[in-house]
Amino acid sequence: MNNIKDRFSIKDLENLTGIKAHTIRIWEKRYNLLEPKRTETNIRYYDLASFQKLLNVSYLNNNGYKISKIATIESDQIPQLVREIANESNMESHAINAFKLSMLNFDQALFYKTYDSLLNDTGFQDIFYNIFIPLLTEIGLLWQTDTITPAHEHFVSSLIRQKVLVNTEKIQAKQSHKSNKTFVLYLPDNEIHELGLMFINHEIIRHGYRSIFLGPSVPIQSLKDLKNYYDDIVFVSYFTVKPEKENLSNYINEFNDVLLKNSTTSFWILGKMLDDIDKTELPEHIKPFDSIKALIKEL
Repeated sequence: MNNIKDRFSIKDLENLTGIKAHTIRIWEKRYNLLEPKRTETNIRYYDLASFQKLLNVSYLNNNGYKISKIATIESDQIPQLVREIANESNMESHAINAFKLSMLNFDQALFYKTYDSLLNDTGFQDIFYNIFIPLLTEIGLLWQTDTITPAHEHFVSSLIRQKVLVNTEKIQAKQSHKSNKTFVLYLPDNEIHELGLMFINHEIIRHGYRSIFLGPSVPIQSLKDLKNYYDDIVFVSYFTVKPEKENLSNYINEFNDVLLKNSTTSFWILGKMLDDIDKTELPEHIKPFDSIKALIKEL
């Protein structure tokens, strides 16, 4: 099966660009901004070039250009104008669009080029907070709505993962610990979404703490050994899809019984699955966070 998606429905375009299908149709009919193609069975679809053009058109529109004015600009001049505006003003939404395009085309070179140009103006932390987090959130939604394939998600996630690892290695090389506190980062069984946790690992090290990154799918019982090596431990975990809603309370109670009772150890948790529990009812050594930023602030 071919994983490269080169045909988009109007609904796909709406999901990818945030522009309502109704608006896309008006732009198409009134201003000839897009030319949908048709399948052999006469179903309308859009190609990658149309998607790219729509991203650029919406970027110009968001930066004060009227659609009637954009319609008069030659198609090949539009990307050039977008680049000029992006250099002067809002790099962030332009970069997110470029990363989306890189994902849809499986274009590694575009990913690196976009990342390097951001790095000229800002640091890795800002890129992660302001660009990668919104991008990953959007990608999650695009995947849920079948606008992109799992291959797209894996492609862009692995490139972001690479950047987190490189930057973590840089700060690890010159690290000195400022306290005896040790953070142990892990994901529960069958939870594989580790990018957020990897960035938290980067930030913990940057703040001068010892961090032990265990990665995905670690059973609670395996964490007990760590307590033989370190006295002041904070376990950190990120619940994106696991444990499931119906198992979450049991999981937290088991963690509390096995690792937290009668000790100074604590457990910091965050992630989408926590939306379904009453955070005020958590055992005393367990601390929930609404976002990565909130957790980092606690450091």
